Amino acid sequence: MENLPSLDSPQVQAAVEKFAPFLHEVRRRVVTTVLFFVGSTSFGFFFYEKIIGLLIKIMHLEGVNIVFTSPFQFINLAISCGVACGVIITFPLILYQILSFVRPALQKREYTLVVRLIPFSLFLFVVGFCFGALVMKWQIDIFLARSVSLGIGNVLDISQLLTTIMLTAALMGILFEFPIVLLLLMRLGIVKRQFLSKYRLYVYVISFIIAIFLPPDSILADVLLSLPLILMFECTLLFDRVWKKKRDSK
Repeated sequence: MENLPSLDSPQVQAAVEKFAPFLHEVRRRVVTTVLFFVGSTSFGFFFYEKIIGLLIKIMHLEGVNIVFTSPFQFINLAISCGVACGVIITFPLILYQILSFVRPALQKREYTLVVRLIPFSLFLFVVGFCFGALVMKWQIDIFLARSVSLGIGNVLDISQLLTTIMLTAALMGILFEFPIVLLLLMRLGIVKRQFLSKYRLYVYVISFIIAIFLPPDSILADVLLSLPLILMFECTLLFDRVWKKKRDSK
């Protein structure tokens, strides 16, 4: 401890002056993103009735007996709707902030690659969001079919139901960015395809564990949610192999 330089030492002051512009830039971007997230979350919170009504129509839940179980439950529902809207609306801004921040550190070829992947990244987010919602719709359909076949009535807690649907869909949208991250790491030389191929079994296990921690509490849903992650992992490795062969043949 005695060998550590004091806060007033020239070394510490030089380090602070060197990294201060980067820290200020990070703080500015974080504050901007957080404010945008708060604004979009507030939008979802105040207009949650219209958003939930639209969601019920899209999911075809008109025939489901969904009820409030508490006079104050609508607040939790509004908060969940607001957070989901905040994540969805803010996601493109997060991509932009990250890209513009790392741009000076990237070469022209690397930056061009990242820019080209942004539209595909947004597409994957939408696909992941829709896939998560479809898996939840599938679970609801199974629940209704079994309750009808057994002659048992069904009553679903609207707050828990819609919160689970929105949270699962938003998280799957984020998880569908997995191949983009892998592809960037491989293109930038940070991770080798051979390394990922060697430890693919660990990727399979981790994908399933991640699916287990998602809101649906069904083993079938966990399997369905983990399969796209595994499939996209293998497709990313295949794409990298084909791309390298094509580049080497030129």
